[in-house]
Amino acid sequence: MADAPIPVWLDCDPGHDDTFAILLAAYHPAIRFLGVSTVFGNASLEKTTRNASSILTAIGKAREVPVFVGASHALARPPMHAPTDIHGESGLDGTDLLPQPLVPPNREVPAVDAAAAALRAEAPGTAWVVATGSFTNVAALFMQHPDLVGHIKGLSLMGGALGGGFTPAVMGHVDGVPRIGNWTQFAEFNVLADPEAAAAIFNDKALAAKTTLITLDLSHQVLTTREVRDLILYGPGHGHDGQPETGPGKTTLRTMLVELLMFFAKTYSDVFGITEGPPLHDPLAVAAILTDIGTDDNNNNNNNMENAIPFYDFDPLKTTASASSSPPAERFDVAVVTEGTYEDAHAGARTGQITATLLPPGEQGVRIPRGLDIPRFWKVLEECVSRADAANAVAAAAAGGAA
Repeated sequence: MADAPIPVWLDCDPGHDDTFAILLAAYHPAIRFLGVSTVFGNASLEKTTRNASSILTAIGKAREVPVFVGASHALARPPMHAPTDIHGESGLDGTDLLPQPLVPPNREVPAVDAAAAALRAEAPGTAWVVATGSFTNVAALFMQHPDLVGHIKGLSLMGGALGGGFTPAVMGHVDGVPRIGNWTQFAEFNVLADPEAAAAIFNDKALAAKTTLITLDLSHQVLTTREVRDLILYGPGHGHDGQPETGPGKTTLRTMLVELLMFFAKTYSDVFGITEGPPLHDPLAVAAILTDIGTDDNNNNNNNMENAIPFYDFDPLKTTASASSSPPAERFDVAVVTEGTYEDAHAGARTGQITATLLPPGEQGVRIPRGLDIPRFWKVLEECVSRADAANAVAAAAAGGAA
């Protein structure tokens, strides 16, 4: 059925924005959350794994969503030094409200095997894999289990940057130099962390045809402004007589989330000069699978219409006011620069840079959205926070009754 929940496996490296990817996957009513695999990236593997377990505890899903430990370094590269300038030493600096993990990660089953088993248990053509960290685990998944390429519905990745006016997003500056990437001048972090893994995915034509790529060109349009942070902190309808609300957040969870966003906002302002608010990259990779859930196979609206988040995979400059329908969906051939070391990249090499070549209409390739319904995205995300609040309240009441 078109409105059946979508099975989703999430591979991530929490990370401030990964927190919201986990939240969206856990509480969107059109998603059935299969599990989490962790990977190195925003912090060391040990820290990203602990962070994933802590986030699931904070949102009341620790007993329902299992966590499996993935790769600590790239497929064919030495371990990289975990960055601290954006996410801090822990990977989730900025709050003291993250709880101790209620359930430890599963260290008995390798993450790739756990993901493969979970995906195979779903009906063909239904499950999505979403990756918001380096692509190491995902590339290994399809290398070791190539039959899954034909089995899954799709793969949604957050990574890469194109620049060149692909969208009107502001990419930022470092030391007065305009950037395409967010880790070097040319490369986005997730791709640079394991460019061979990225290349393996994009070079597999069957897998590329099922892949959605959320680049910085899209995510830098989705900024967590003051208004957005207030929405998350206080809920919809906050403020009185046109005046912004002040004081403590509506719940501990909301306060924690906004404390994380405030830390993220400061680092993005200090490092990239983006002052309006930090872009929230990772949940967009989850949201991108929700584009078509509002219609059935006959293009009729269904019960998920209010939960859909439209994404636009066409060039708005090619639309006309008189057009009766959107232009054909764009698809791309994506290439990755794999030559060079991490050190070379920081010295100015283009290691980790991606390029995208537009394919002829109708030809299969990577989907790279240029835009989305941003107000709808924030509305749906806040509704997920509300559901998490409600679940936490029920759990707290049950614990109090047991006491």
